[in-house]
Amino acid sequence: MEPIRYYSTNLQSEKVSFREALLRGQAPDRGLYMPARIPVLDKVFMASFANRDYPGIAFGVLDAFLRDELPSGRLRELVEDAYDYPVPLEHVMERKYVMRLDQGPTASFKDFAARMMGRLMNHFLEEENRELYILTATSGDTGSAIANAFYGLENIRVLILFPEKEVTPRQRKQMTTLGKNVEVIAIDGKFDDCQAMVKKAFGDPDLQHLNLSSANSINIGRLLPQAVYYFYAWAQLAGRNNEKATFVVPSGNFGDMMGGMIAWNMGLPMDRMVIAVNENDEFPDFLYTGRYSKIEPSKNCLSSAMNVGHPSNLSRLVALYGGEMDEKGNIARMPDMVAMRRDMTAVSISDKETKASIADAWKEHKLLLEPHGAVGWAGLAKHLGNLPESQKEKLFVVLETAHPAKFPEQIREILDFDPELPPSLKGLEDQEEKYSHLAHDYDAFKKHLLK
Repeated sequence: MEPIRYYSTNLQSEKVSFREALLRGQAPDRGLYMPARIPVLDKVFMASFANRDYPGIAFGVLDAFLRDELPSGRLRELVEDAYDYPVPLEHVMERKYVMRLDQGPTASFKDFAARMMGRLMNHFLEEENRELYILTATSGDTGSAIANAFYGLENIRVLILFPEKEVTPRQRKQMTTLGKNVEVIAIDGKFDDCQAMVKKAFGDPDLQHLNLSSANSINIGRLLPQAVYYFYAWAQLAGRNNEKATFVVPSGNFGDMMGGMIAWNMGLPMDRMVIAVNENDEFPDFLYTGRYSKIEPSKNCLSSAMNVGHPSNLSRLVALYGGEMDEKGNIARMPDMVAMRRDMTAVSISDKETKASIADAWKEHKLLLEPHGAVGWAGLAKHLGNLPESQKEKLFVVLETAHPAKFPEQIREILDFDPELPPSLKGLEDQEEKYSHLAHDYDAFKKHLLK
């Protein structure tokens, strides 16, 4: 079979290898790379995942994409190195679970993607004996995960932009206390402003000599590893009887959700995807009306990492369903809306509902959630409310995307106690920060890069 090639969602750039897509980040036409073919895993092979640990499943999933570009022995080394922490599946009630993706080095689900992507990039850069300048925007956890994953790598420099008033102190300190090859800038604006500046820099011919690349979820190297934990949850909870699962995914920039969609298209037995967003409800509106309208500026909600008024990865979802959307949200060809509505439910959760979800989950189940996971848990409740009784006994898995200790102010306000710090966050308060400030001004940002 031919090696998998990667095309741009804007359809104006040539197809490339995974290596090229990974190191470029964004396609020259400003589209996002997507695999031209998604490999389908054999059912017997998937059944064997029930007897594998997380690195073993990661190898099985990623090797299907990378076997033509990376020796299997080297890939095994990379996944063993990247995934050396637990992935708890917390049973809540009946067939309802919370998958805690918050046990990595920065206590965020972004660790799963960033650590693997960093190792893959480093492998290819070492082979080519060259350097990269990673430019990324964050609405919260991406920045800390990227900073940690790339910290100290000699052939990679990292510059992270974040909206000054929309990340928690702990999220900020996970980025700003590292130094070395990691630089951090606070932008006087929204996450969408940070992301727009990053995208503009990638398309700026004056900056081509800097060898810019992205570590956001716009990079296909972030997306493929995110398919793995869907297989892991299914293998642990349903792999022995081939039961289908419904996943509930708190969503902002839609990278996490797209990882699940890739897993589904690889053959993972799934019933439905429930996409839970905060008050930035542009996608639920699109799914139900067929009309897409960005939210500008995005609304500032408790679930700060999900304050996204135009998800970058929406163009990938549209492409997956046969449509075409450019980076600005313009739709040249509509996706198959009938199929999308068959496969997905999208719900919007208000801040009031988010707080109630945190309180109720703790009171009723001793389930400790932070605002993003609480959006997912509330999304499950809304989805269950629309199902007949016979459908409510199926397997449901809600993704918890960050550790509650990253949001102590909210937990303290709602539950009246401080969540216990995981090892990755201990001592953070006492470390010295170093970061700079810029206005929401592309020209000033460009001068900074050139300097």
